Amino acid sequence: MTNIRIKEGTYKIRGNDVDLAGMVFPLVQEFKVGAKGGYVTVDGRAVPGFPERNIKIMCDGTSAYEAAGTKVNTVTETDEEIVERIRERFDMLKDMTKAVKKGVVSAMIVSGPPGVGKSHGVEEVLDRYDTVAALGGGQKYEVVKGAMSPIGLYCKLFNFKDQDNVLVFDDCDAVFEEPLALNILKAALDSKKKRTIHWNTDSFKLRNEGVPDSFEFKGSAIFITNLDFRDVKSKKLRSHLEALESRCHYMDLTIKSEKDKMLRIKQVVQDGMLDSYKLSDDVKEDVMDFVDINKKQLRELSLRTVLKVAELAVAFPQRWEAMAENTVMQNR
Repeated sequence: MTNIRIKEGTYKIRGNDVDLAGMVFPLVQEFKVGAKGGYVTVDGRAVPGFPERNIKIMCDGTSAYEAAGTKVNTVTETDEEIVERIRERFDMLKDMTKAVKKGVVSAMIVSGPPGVGKSHGVEEVLDRYDTVAALGGGQKYEVVKGAMSPIGLYCKLFNFKDQDNVLVFDDCDAVFEEPLALNILKAALDSKKKRTIHWNTDSFKLRNEGVPDSFEFKGSAIFITNLDFRDVKSKKLRSHLEALESRCHYMDLTIKSEKDKMLRIKQVVQDGMLDSYKLSDDVKEDVMDFVDINKKQLRELSLRTVLKVAELAVAFPQRWEAMAENTVMQNR
């Protein structure tokens, strides 16, 4: 792919037009004029800090850029920019969850590393709706975890088939690998206005639970996974994931590096995650320093680990660090 160097051009980042003069990007499509003016299309994935997709750089013509070598410049995000980028994604996650609950969006996949608050962001929104639903005598959403058989999936979808119902599959990746389960999900999440699911073999379980061999699914689904679909190596699994992704909105929380994860953890703690532990500000700071200093030796760099260390600080005020070294860090 040919690279170009921008001589005069801008790209809108967080509502502001950023001057990209001197930046190098892989060229995707030559200069065109659209409704908002002239632009050249480049691959933003090649430059850190830009969206991982093709982007349009606004410019006045082909004279606004020139051919460049193979090297692509990089943009280093500040800590504040990383925190803001991740915060925006989690705000979008809440907005998308609301859209799923309303039935405007039928399905969503949420991808990100473990222990960064994916599940909490989704359940926080759905809990508000469920409180209202409980007053009316009906459960409106459920979180499904762990393994699930195809017929178990079929029955679960039937129980939540009505409009405004939401099934959340949290770390339930086995359903992606089972062809029959995947076919059931494909039928449930089809883009057709009427989504009918069929079970074409005789089943005692269905008869015993009063589940019909076909029904219309009007509910919605959210899949929360640690998988990055683009990094899956198995051809068989990748084809299954592509079939599911084509039926869902895919939200990548863009937390890729250890630094991203650490800044996300600091952000959540600053937002009050440890307030219920009644620790002094100095001890909270010590807890975060312990996690930050030892992040490469931790069993898991996550919000869960921070909570574990905070629990130890409450239970063992004088020796919580020694306790944490033996419980949340890897054996040396």
